[in-house]
Amino acid sequence: MKQFSQSGTFNGNVLVSKDNKIIYNASFGFTDATKTKRLTGEDRFNIGSITKEFSAAAILQLQEQGKLKTEDHVSKYIPELPKWANDVTVKDLLQYTSGIPDVNWKKIKNDKDLFDGLLLVDSLEFKPGTDYGYNNNNIFLRHFIVERLTGIPFNQYAEKFIFKPCHMTSSMMTPFENEQNMAKGFNIDLVPDKADLPITGGTYLTTTDLLKWTKCLHSNKIMTEISLFELGQQFNLPETQSSMGEAKFKNKKLVEHIHDGRAGNYEALLVSDLDEKLTIILLGNNYHGKLFEISDAIKVIMNNKK
Repeated sequence: MKQFSQSGTFNGNVLVSKDNKIIYNASFGFTDATKTKRLTGEDRFNIGSITKEFSAAAILQLQEQGKLKTEDHVSKYIPELPKWANDVTVKDLLQYTSGIPDVNWKKIKNDKDLFDGLLLVDSLEFKPGTDYGYNNNNIFLRHFIVERLTGIPFNQYAEKFIFKPCHMTSSMMTPFENEQNMAKGFNIDLVPDKADLPITGGTYLTTTDLLKWTKCLHSNKIMTEISLFELGQQFNLPETQSSMGEAKFKNKKLVEHIHDGRAGNYEALLVSDLDEKLTIILLGNNYHGKLFEISDAIKVIMNNKK
């Protein structure tokens, strides 16, 4: 890890857990573009797409409570959407098979703009359930459904029913006011990332909190084994993702969970091998795109190889 840090390949925090014990937990580099303050284990990072697991988990929790079914059409919960919502199911939102076009980011300043953008969608890019299109409108629609069914904003739902039960004490979801212990994204030319838009859903957390999430999810504390299996299903085409990223099951039991994320110059990777009881977490704030190589190197070391 020192080598990766010295070569400028990694600026961030790393955690390795084996047999349910944290065996390595270290910080390399700086909190922001000024390079004046060194990172510590307390620093929070934006985990990019890994945050999508929380909205999917919320949907499965509501299904367990009998408040929705993933086969239901989106129009059942948000009837004012255009007629395409009669064809798109909640399952399509979980597996990115809705055909809804991507967010028009030029017009987005807040959650209301996101919702108004969905109201303006007049046609889908393909027939729901027949193809795969990975984009954020699927995620924001999940948020809006959770809000309709629970009557509270999605970030409050996540805090109460996901972060709290999993003891994820450092986890925060945008929009938030307190910005203590925040690693700030910056590029290789030391240019800081732009500030977050005040829209719901970006999650900032520590490596230890992401480990708590995996333990909570994998041990069925947050949902049943049946729901976890549903959460990990992906559309049957190469290069597709489930709501958990890449999830592998054996006899409907989870054996591997890999998910990566990126937001500006933040990069995040979670690699969990349940048979080996090995979890590797890498969170960075100075994008280099080498997290998979670093985690592969860690795996090799764990197997006592060169």
